[in-house]
Amino acid sequence: MRTSILAAFAASLASASAQALQGFNYGSVFTNGAPITQQDYEREFNTAKQLQGTSGGFTSARLFTIIQAGTPNSPTQAIPAANATQTKLLLGLFLSSTDESFNNELTALRSAIDQYGQELLNLVIGISVGSEDLYRISPTGIENKSNPGEGPDAVVRRINAVRQALAGTILRNKPIGHVDTWTAYVNSSNSAVIQAVDFVGVDAYPYFQTTQANSIENGESLFFDAYNATVAVSGGKPVWITETGWPVSGPNSGQAVANLANAKTYWDRVGCRVFGQVNTFWYTLQDAFPNTPSPSFGVVGSTLSNTPLYDLTCPGASSSSSPSVSMSTSSSVAISSQATGASTTPTERETSATPSVPPQNAPSQAPGSSGSSGSSGSAGSSGSPGSSGSPESSGSSGSSGSSGSAVVQNTVPPSVKTIMTYTTVTTCPVTYTEGSETKTSVTTSAVAVTSTHGTTLATVASSLSGPSPSSTAESCPTNLDGAFEFPHLIVPVDKNQPDKALGTSFNGHFSPTVSSLFNFDLPTSLSGKTCSLVFLFPQRDQLQTSNYTLSGTGGITVDRLKSPADSATSYNNQPEFNVTVKAIPDLQPGNSYVVGSGGCFAGARSSYKISATGSLDLDYFQDFNPSPIGLYIVPC
Repeated sequence: MRTSILAAFAASLASASAQALQGFNYGSVFTNGAPITQQDYEREFNTAKQLQGTSGGFTSARLFTIIQAGTPNSPTQAIPAANATQTKLLLGLFLSSTDESFNNELTALRSAIDQYGQELLNLVIGISVGSEDLYRISPTGIENKSNPGEGPDAVVRRINAVRQALAGTILRNKPIGHVDTWTAYVNSSNSAVIQAVDFVGVDAYPYFQTTQANSIENGESLFFDAYNATVAVSGGKPVWITETGWPVSGPNSGQAVANLANAKTYWDRVGCRVFGQVNTFWYTLQDAFPNTPSPSFGVVGSTLSNTPLYDLTCPGASSSSSPSVSMSTSSSVAISSQATGASTTPTERETSATPSVPPQNAPSQAPGSSGSSGSSGSAGSSGSPGSSGSPESSGSSGSSGSSGSAVVQNTVPPSVKTIMTYTTVTTCPVTYTEGSETKTSVTTSAVAVTSTHGTTLATVASSLSGPSPSSTAESCPTNLDGAFEFPHLIVPVDKNQPDKALGTSFNGHFSPTVSSLFNFDLPTSLSGKTCSLVFLFPQRDQLQTSNYTLSGTGGITVDRLKSPADSATSYNNQPEFNVTVKAIPDLQPGNSYVVGSGGCFAGARSSYKISATGSLDLDYFQDFNPSPIGLYIVPC
């Protein structure tokens, strides 16, 4: 069933491929701070269209700002350049600054409408309000001095201001979106931004995901996991790839090596799979004029030329016409965290193409700024969809790997990973369920505060010091009709392969030899609320986008662990057992089980292990689409 669904999705992508756009990111200044003029933009746009190996496919451009560099609020000269070269534009308004600066963006937008009229209508494919603003107020963004950011309320307010400015104009029907790292989007405290936009722009850079295995071999899987994580929370809205790429030069970043060979590999494994399938803006055409930043992502060097630094011909194609995105029925890589925020970009700067310093332990990060002729970008983080960062200030992450998941729009829910930690100590009560009784335990917790793009997370490493008197706890609904949290990382372990790390997965698998570990990252907004850990197990014919195999008889045991799992977890190095939350002796399809209820671990990461009892062997695709299946946390 799942295979046929994925195949159908691949077909839907193929049917839409004629409408998918591809282009590069463009800043407003060169790397020496000199403004990019109309003539410069025309040269760049024409070069992009004439790049050898691409068959003229790069006919669109994403702009970080609509203001012409060197002016307070005049429209960018990229507009007449785009008209002269017939280049489509994704207009960008820089958001994270003062009200006066944002008002200047609105002034430039209104002036462009008045000045260019119908020409502008024919050029514009959408308007992006802000770039990685949510990331830049995260702990990682602040630590990396990523310039001012904005919270979700401020971003939504500015999005609404743009809608009001466009009301009654020729651009009133153009889609409005926001660009950020995938980790910002999967953080449920930022959900209002997704609700406010028409499309979601995600930045993803596996190169910057230094807390994960981010060698070029894993670049593809990291990227698609980040993309899929964003799709999973997009509410069915289109997800555009607004920044990704691999540097041609620069320092090593974790296991990632910046060189031409790896840039070519990433282009082949990521770019060639999405070009023509999803609206994609690569980072970047040129970022090395007149000075070369480190790292440098440009597909052309310091001399603007239609001869790229590496072969842009897609494998198996005589031109850049992309192969159809193939659907993978399983993924060995999961996604980074919802509350974490794996993608990071340095900052969005409209004055330089030089990337900001990547976040120390961010999953991924984009280059750095909206700089030179191709300066822009950010890298995301799908962590395994890991993180992102961009030269400009938006981030996302990607990665490559033969087992990586393909672009799965609106069907595949994410799993997530950990980013960076430091340790403190705290004490908190833990409520758990044994049989029909609910009990409270006093738990001493070593808390590893994990910072990624979204928020600060506390990894709850609990050790039971003894049960206190029984107490009652309200149970939340055993359905996903309201708010819920999905696991941000699923890791299987196999006692028959005790030293082998099986990596992250989209599936839960419990058998006599295999157990699965689940990490949850709960946002601080759940503070003071009750949360229920629930396991949903519908009948197979109730599933629309998932499937499972079931054999044998028996049940499951759910244990809380003292620390979280990660992609390197194996049977022999798995986190220590803390307490059995609940045993379900007879697991049967068509049932919803409350595993335990109590106060939410707001702002924290908690980890659980599910093991099979008896001869039960269940392997299922974790999915919140109707009918939901798997382990979830439901707040109430």
